[in-house]
Amino acid sequence: MTTSGAGFAFSLTLAAGLATGIGSALALAARRTNTRFLAAALGFSAGAMIWVSFAEILRKAQEALATALGERAGAWAAAGAFFGGVALAAAIDRLVPEAGNPHEPRGPEDMRAGDLLPRRALLRVGLVSAAAIGIHNFPEGMATFLAALEAPRLGVPVAMAVAIHNVPEGIAVAVPVFHATGSRAKAFGWSFLSGLSEPAGALAGFALLRGLEGAAVLGVVFGMVAGIMVFVSLDELLPAARRYGEHHVAVYGLFAGMAFTAAGLLLIP
Repeated sequence: MTTSGAGFAFSLTLAAGLATGIGSALALAARRTNTRFLAAALGFSAGAMIWVSFAEILRKAQEALATALGERAGAWAAAGAFFGGVALAAAIDRLVPEAGNPHEPRGPEDMRAGDLLPRRALLRVGLVSAAAIGIHNFPEGMATFLAALEAPRLGVPVAMAVAIHNVPEGIAVAVPVFHATGSRAKAFGWSFLSGLSEPAGALAGFALLRGLEGAAVLGVVFGMVAGIMVFVSLDELLPAARRYGEHHVAVYGLFAGMAFTAAGLLLIP
């Protein structure tokens, strides 16, 4: 693990996490949500993450574990690591209270609809959403960092996908905070800060790899990374895209994300 490689991976993860700030800026500047764009973007993000997980990250896990344990035992270990990552992501997801779960899309138009709730309740919604997003984004930050650390050609599409899906999460924080406080600065600040759990996850991944070495450890870590990313795609991104009311657009975005990522991985040596 080189210092420059770790620095590049951390920079990618930080940029992806702070894309929540882009979401808050869009919410504060726009009057209505462009549902078609967000549905396509979320579908694109899911497609990119699913493709890179199965085509590259899980394959690397299988190769590393085959080297360490033998072909058959390595295949079983890779599958176990993948579903271990799924279980970890699901367990973290269960920690988030349903009322604060950021899966439900919000848009600038909800600022006016928010008159139905008292300001104190709206502020609580915004802050709980920020905490929920932080919990969700921690394993995503670890996955982005580890993918980028293994190879920039993996890290770049993963970081792009995570950044895209952080945009509507930023909106989910900014909208209720703005309506509760009337402050654009507070709305932007809380939304921006909610993305900091991504680099926190990167630091956890860095600490994990510094303390553990060997092909078997690397294979297990990458198997779990693939599981986390596929779970996030199927549990968060695609359902959120469909909630914007653009089912076919979300599916078109899904396959566009797969095609774009496949082409990028083939073009980059």
